[in-house]
This record gives sequence, C-alpha cells and structure tokens, in this order.
Amino acid sequence: MLRKLMGVAALTLGLAVAAGASAQSVLNEILDGGVLKVGTTGDWVPMTQRDPATNSYKGFDIDVMTELAKDLGVTVEFVPTDWKTLVNGVVAGKYHMTGSASISPTRAKVAGFSDSYLSADMFPFTMPANADKFDGYDSINQPGVTVSTELGTTFEGFIRTWFPNAEIKVVEAPARGFQEVLAGRADVFVTSNIEGADLAERFGVVRVKNAEPRAPSPIAMLLPQADQVWINYVNNWIKVKEAGGFFAATREKWGL
Repeated sequence: MLRKLMGVAALTLGLAVAAGASAQSVLNEILDGGVLKVGTTGDWVPMTQRDPATNSYKGFDIDVMTELAKDLGVTVEFVPTDWKTLVNGVVAGKYHMTGSASISPTRAKVAGFSDSYLSADMFPFTMPANADKFDGYDSINQPGVTVSTELGTTFEGFIRTWFPNAEIKVVEAPARGFQEVLAGRADVFVTSNIEGADLAERFGVVRVKNAEPRAPSPIAMLLPQADQVWINYVNNWIKVKEAGGFFAATREKWGL
C-alpha cells in the first residue's frame, strides 16, 4: 500500500511539474498577452528589410512571422536587433523568437532552434573591377587583401578561419561588410547565396571565380532553449505550413 501511495504521489508530482512547465511557456505568455514579439535585424535582404522612413519591415521572415501570429490569433511585433545581440535577445526574453538565422554550434549552446526550412551556402564576393585579382580561396588568403564582415555573424567566424593571412575588417551594425567592399575599403566579403543574389542584382557584386560553396548552413528560427512547449508548437506549425504549401509559395515569392 505504501509503495502504491508513493507511486501515486510521484505521478502527481510529475504531472504538477509538467503542468508548471507548460504554464511557464512562452506560448502561454503570447496567448495571454496577445502579442508575438519577434527579433529581426532588418538588414538581410530578402529575408528582412527595414524601411527607415516608415519603420516597417518586408521580406520572407516578415511574411512567415505574420502568418504565425495570425494562426496564433495574436498581433506580431517586430523588435529591432542586430547580429551581435540576436541570441542574447532570445536568452534575455526581449523577444519570443527571431526570424531566420543560421544554425551554429555556438548559438546552440545557449539558444534553441526550430526545424530548418531553408539552407544556405557561403561564397566570397568582390566587385567586378577586382574580379581578375582573385581565383579561389587561396588567392584571398594573402597579406594585403582585406576581407570585411559584420560583428556577431556566422560569417565573422568563417572568414577568420578561412583567411588567417588576410586582413580582417569587422564592422558593427548598422554597417555591413558588403558596404565596405562597395566603398572600396575592403576587397572581399562573404555572404550566403541568399543575400548574394540580391546584392548582385542591386550593386553588381560578383562571386570570386572558382570559389566553391562552403559551410552549407541550415536556416531556422531562434527560440528559448529550455522552452520545449514553445519549440514543439513552432516545429509542428512549420510542418503544417510546409504540407499546405505556404513555405513553398513564400520561398517562390522572395526568390529563394
């Protein structure tokens, strides 16, 4: 009898703990407050782009998060952030999740991720006037070559590893690494094929010839690491939306 009572008590305690964890989930906070707060940098075209004149956003991420908020029955609020504080904002509860970001072991130490719905490859880019100066990665990894990047991005880690002999120029948001190349203050920058296609169209940058794609990176949303209830909800939402064609249509809309 005592053993049976202890078993019942343990089960009751387990259910209470589970209920407490559920009650503390960000999901409950969102539903109770009526607002989904999403951290977004506003500088990764075509994923998220902020219009300073109207303080409004557009892009793949914006469409996805607006749809998620609609299905939750709440309002979406986009919280400005930058790459160096993107993860900290999730950890500190400044926002409930982020838009798209590369999954990396460093970020995964402190934050959770949703299931991936995109993948990106990394390439070095330069201006057409410098195209003949570079042929593959070894040609960039030389003294006298300046490679620019943004503080806190996965690109920063890549270029420090790939180009130890080059000069690394790190800028902070709202400045961008590609802007240093456009202005002639750097020779090369690294970005994904996602952003690179847009920058090639807008500014005429070109991939460094014979530089194969590197660091294939799954793209996902950043979420609070310990909140499995919220992570499960977002992952199941992604599955439903993938099955219904929403993600395919949104990727096509933004050329992804």
